Formats: sequence, structure tokens, C-alpha cells
Amino acid sequence: MKGLNVLKKLLVLCSIVAGTTLYGDGLGDILSSNKSLLFDYQFQNNELESDQLSRSWVRPVMLQYRRNYSTQFKDRTTRVGNYSITVDQPIFRSGGIYYGIKYSQALRAANIAEIKLGKRQMIGDAVSILFNLKKTALEKKKLKYLIKNDIIDIRQKRDSYEAGVLDSSFLDQAILKRSQDETALLQLELNVMELRQRFSLLSDKNPKNLRLPKLKLISKATYSDENLALKRDKLRAEQSKYNEKVTWAKYMPTVSLQGQYIDGDLNPLFFNPAIEEKYYTYGFSVSMPIDINALSDIESSKVDKLRAAVEVLDRQDTVEEEYDWIHNSLGILDKKISLAQKDEKVYKNLFRLTKNLAQAGEKTSLDADTMYNSLQIRKIDQQIFRIDKQVQLLKLYVRVENVL
Repeated sequence: MKGLNVLKKLLVLCSIVAGTTLYGDGLGDILSSNKSLLFDYQFQNNELESDQLSRSWVRPVMLQYRRNYSTQFKDRTTRVGNYSITVDQPIFRSGGIYYGIKYSQALRAANIAEIKLGKRQMIGDAVSILFNLKKTALEKKKLKYLIKNDIIDIRQKRDSYEAGVLDSSFLDQAILKRSQDETALLQLELNVMELRQRFSLLSDKNPKNLRLPKLKLISKATYSDENLALKRDKLRAEQSKYNEKVTWAKYMPTVSLQGQYIDGDLNPLFFNPAIEEKYYTYGFSVSMPIDINALSDIESSKVDKLRAAVEVLDRQDTVEEEYDWIHNSLGILDKKISLAQKDEKVYKNLFRLTKNLAQAGEKTSLDADTMYNSLQIRKIDQQIFRIDKQVQLLKLYVRVENVL
């Protein structure tokens, strides 16, 4: 219950504390240079594509130079050169230009949130491996204490078996237990190798030189407000809303300005002093497409907008469920820590008692060693459970902005 009370206080008082974030512990740059460079290129590519999309309504200015040769006349070949600059620029699309710009801005922001989320999750994967390396080291230490107890148990049961006090099946079980624990220790060695290999794929740093962060519980409001997946989905919904308006505007009237500057040679065979070599043409046009698929296209964009809005609602529910699940798991881990602390006190008293009895000759030193090993095991269990809490908290940190 004490652990639950502490957790409730954290929920009330928790906030983002400088120095408890992964960046504060120097792990923000944990990714290898290649991984970081890939994310940098993604950010740059997104900026460039978004800029291009936001200016896509501006049509290019066409430059043209042309030279014609004619052999129409028998006694000579005529040459006529022509240079022109042509502009055909829409200035009104029933709101399509404005909403097209807003669409590109929403798309840019949504992609940024997506890339940030991917990067933070990759950082979280690397940090999670660091936590698991530490946890595995503690589990190896715990198993070594268990094996020590197994050896003592085998020795005691062998003495009892040789004295005819104990059945052989008890000795067999003790031997089997030691074999299982030794096998588990070897499996942990394999786990360490796998974790190091996975870490090397994400980071070029030495995991032994990295200090693990001390994460604290963030509030549910912070988790919801800063959640990158939720931000991304909201921006996608905004993007779909603007896209619907852009689609609608495609089938509405468009006003365009046209202009052309021409500098060309006059035909020497038909000279006319009233004709200028350099001149301008300009005007405007109003156009509106009649497309049989217009209604279907507009309706499709509307459905996409509604779908995106529902995805935001679904994401909000998911975010709340994620937080509640992790919060509840932290409560269970606090209970485990509390139980291990109680066991530690029990074993501490038993070890003291057994040690005194061994000195008095009523117990053997092996009995005292068994109690000591069990005491150490329960201490290690507490450390393991605390690491499990950090791994759970990490799941929150990697999904939010301005926290990790």
C-alpha cells in the first residue's frame, strides 16, 4: 500500500523535471551517426517538398527562342528569329490557392511529427536495450546466488541421503534445479550477446560508458498534450479538411492572367512600318471544368476528411488506454517492490538468527550461507523491479514531445 500511496503522490505532483529526461542524461545523441543523418535527411526532404507544394500554384514563366528558315521564294532563303516571354498565371481559384497553401503547411507539420516520433522511438529502443543490459546483469548476479544455494542444497540432501534419512528423489530434484539454473545463466549470456548486437545496430557508442536516465511519471494531461502520434493524426485530419476544399475548388471557376512579351525579326519580304518588332500581348481568362467525376471526387475527399476525424478520436482513446495501462503496471511493480522489501527484512532477521545459531553450534555455516544468499536475491529483485518501472516509463517518454 505504501508503494501505491507514493504513486498517487507522483500523479498529483508529477511534472517534467529538467535532468530526468534522456537528453538531460546525454542520451539524446545515442543513435549512430548514420541513423542520425538519415533522420536529418528526412527532415530536410520534408521541408523542401513542403516548400515546393506550397508554391505549386505559381506557374512557371516560359522563355522561348525560335528561328525559322523558309525557302518559299526561289531566289533566297529567309530567316526569321523570335524571342518570347509568356506568363499564364491563375490568380483566383475559388479559394483553392489559399487552401492549397494551408494543406501544404498541415502536411509539413504532420510529417515532422511522424519523423520525430520515429526518431524518438528508435532512441527509446536503444535506451530500452541499455535498461535490459543492466537488468540482465542483475539477473545473472541473482542466478549465481541461486546456484550457490543449489550447491548447498545438494550437499545437505546428499548427506541426508547417505545417512538414509532422505529419499533419492529429493536429491535428484536438487541436482535438476542446479542444472536448470546453470542453463538459465548460460541463456542470459546469449541474451547479453543479442542485446549488444541489437544495440550496435542503433548506436556506435559503448553501452558501458552511457549513464542510464532516471525517468519519472509524467501527468496524463502532459502525455495527451505532447503525444506525437495524436499530434500527427490531428494534423492529418486538418490536412484532409483542407484537401476537401482544394478538391471542391478544382471544379469551380478559375481566373487567370496572361501576358507575353515578343521580340522578333520582321519578315523582310513583307515589310510594314506599322508592325513593331517588340510588343506585348496581355489579357485574362475565366475557365471552369465540367467533369463527370467531379461529384465523386468531392465526395471522396469528404469521406477522407470524416475518416481522419474518426482516427483522431480513436487515437485519443488509445492514448488514454496506453497511459492507464502503464500507470496500472507501475502500481503492480510497486507492490512487487514492497513485497521484496518485506522479504528482505525477514531474511535479514533469519540470517542474523541463523548466524548466531551457527556460532552456537546449533546450525551449520551452510544454513547461514543459504539465508545470506536468499537475502541478496531479494535485494536484487528490488533493483530488477525498479528497472522494469523505468522500462514502462520509457514507453511514455518516447511517444511525447519536449519530454524525451
